[in-house]
Amino acid sequence: MVSCSVEDRGKTVHRTQPPLVSVIIPAFNASPYIQRTLRSALRQTYANLEIIVVNDGSTDDTARLVEQIARMDSRIRLLSTSNRGVAAARNTGIEASSGPYVAFLDADDLWHPTKIEKQVNALDRLSMQWAAVYVLHHIINKDDEIVCSCRPDFARGYIYARHLTFKYVGNGSALLIRRGVALEIGGFDSTYAAAGIGGCEDLDFELRLAARYLIEVIPERLVGYRQYPGSMSSNHLQMGQSALEVVRRSLAANPQLPRYAARSALNATWKYAYWQFRRAKSSCLSVMVLWSMLRSEPFFVVQRILKKGLRWLRHESGFATTIGSAQNPDRPGRSKFDQQIVARVERPDESHRSRRQLMRLAAADAKLSSFRIEEAPHVWIDPTSGLQVCRHPERSLSC
Repeated sequence: MVSCSVEDRGKTVHRTQPPLVSVIIPAFNASPYIQRTLRSALRQTYANLEIIVVNDGSTDDTARLVEQIARMDSRIRLLSTSNRGVAAARNTGIEASSGPYVAFLDADDLWHPTKIEKQVNALDRLSMQWAAVYVLHHIINKDDEIVCSCRPDFARGYIYARHLTFKYVGNGSALLIRRGVALEIGGFDSTYAAAGIGGCEDLDFELRLAARYLIEVIPERLVGYRQYPGSMSSNHLQMGQSALEVVRRSLAANPQLPRYAARSALNATWKYAYWQFRRAKSSCLSVMVLWSMLRSEPFFVVQRILKKGLRWLRHESGFATTIGSAQNPDRPGRSKFDQQIVARVERPDESHRSRRQLMRLAAADAKLSSFRIEEAPHVWIDPTSGLQVCRHPERSLSC
């Protein structure tokens, strides 16, 4: 057995085995990918796992496929509920979990075998103010091939102001969090799905976490984030609306955020929403976003208008070219996610403007952290069980 210790408020608790990690997989009509997703969880080099699949009212073979694999590995547990959305499904999994750590995995994504081991090792040696750890990701297609990689942007510590702008985590399968903290911040917010703008509940969760706790990072691409037609992230109209509402709520809940940081967050989210609305072919919403950005980002707005006008002139002049049909987005030669060689990601070279923006946001985080971390409620470790316990153990996640 491995013996490890955790320090909490000056006390040392010795464990006789590695802490249990509860893997929560919300699944709705996930039969095309759920077997591959479960295999990637079962192949983790960190073996002390419980894997909770929350079948969110699926009408396909999701439950049957999960049960088949569960008969071969007792670490898998299937919970079935009516269809209430991904946030409610994750909350069901959190409440049913037993481990001091919780990791989220979407039912169509993949993990590198070392992901959980590296995250536990990183978080287990830090104080309780460090509540979570995330990793970077590759974007993969339906055949598990790496299409592209996320931008190598990352930060650690108190990152609320920077995360509002840069949205470091980027998907729902990258985070490992202390269970007590997940309960403390209220779990995932299911009101977005109820309002018809679900899609960015993971960002909402991360922002509430980042506003109160320190976050660690493993700067390696250990998640295969799948994007394909029909996935939640392919609903571009809903994703744009969801992102705008998440940031609006977060800014309203944190009025002490410096004005520069709030403006930076709005500009970044408006740009994201603009591109989502463009992909959804919603000209009305695209124009509304550009109008909102006119005073703060005039160069971006003018650039988009000029490019739109240039495309129109080319079309009217007969110089338009047809692209896309001759291109094959699933061209051969791409590497498979499970065949990748993991390497530490280095931060990219940045322009003077980008460095200045990052420095100002980091300064805002330093100022905010001086009093927010002290005010943050804590979890503590039960010396008998070695488990993390929420300061308000009576609190549950209502959906």
